[in-house]
Amino acid sequence: MIKATNAEPGQSTPVVSFDARSPLPEGKAKQDLVRSMFDSIAPRYDLVNFLMTFGLDALWRRRTIELLELSPASLVLDIGCGTGDLARSLHRKGQRPLGIDLSFKMLEVARVFDVPLVQADAAALPLRTAAADAVVSGFALRNFADLPAVLGELGRVLRPGARLALLEVGTPRHRVLRLGHQIWFTHVVPRLGALLSDGAAYRYLPRSVAYLPSFVEFAAMLDKAGFTDVNQHLLSGGIAQCVTATRSIDGGRS
Repeated sequence: MIKATNAEPGQSTPVVSFDARSPLPEGKAKQDLVRSMFDSIAPRYDLVNFLMTFGLDALWRRRTIELLELSPASLVLDIGCGTGDLARSLHRKGQRPLGIDLSFKMLEVARVFDVPLVQADAAALPLRTAAADAVVSGFALRNFADLPAVLGELGRVLRPGARLALLEVGTPRHRVLRLGHQIWFTHVVPRLGALLSDGAAYRYLPRSVAYLPSFVEFAAMLDKAGFTDVNQHLLSGGIAQCVTATRSIDGGRS
């Protein structure tokens, strides 16, 4: 069952296209673009992900869950859950996932699985303070219109001592791997996406990396949101990264 919060279930979303020559949008324009694009690519999202990562995305998600170091039956929020890969993996491991996403079409794909889902804005989560034991997210950070506000909400809804693991794209440090990854990501992936799904959405994907702060900047954001013990874990030579952190025991903010 999908519960809608801060957005009406199935409400009409304007179709927003992305011109690769245009500046990247900010604020509400970015939120509208992201929601429209993810609605459009939902039916083939998992297939394109598998092909464009050669199946490595499954390994990255598994490692992300391991880094949470969860106790049994923990309440884990999957923020920007998409079609629910992380949430389903958590459910199979005996955890209690709750999937949250702004895209109703993504949640329609995810709802065929036995995981509770909520359509909501990650910057205004429909949860009480200190309600969750952990937060996980897969490739969603660069799509939030207000990343500091989202991190602040995660700090609010996590109990003190709770863990956070955020999976995102990365930049390989090895020169040859970095060059190959850049060619694949900026030239091949958009063509693959256009062939199998929505070309505009997959033209946006390589450009959206520009939204990601550096690790130093991101660690400072997490510190301000009330997190400590911030670490960056490079995956597959840096093609992907997972940032982990712990909610401050005293619940304070820097």
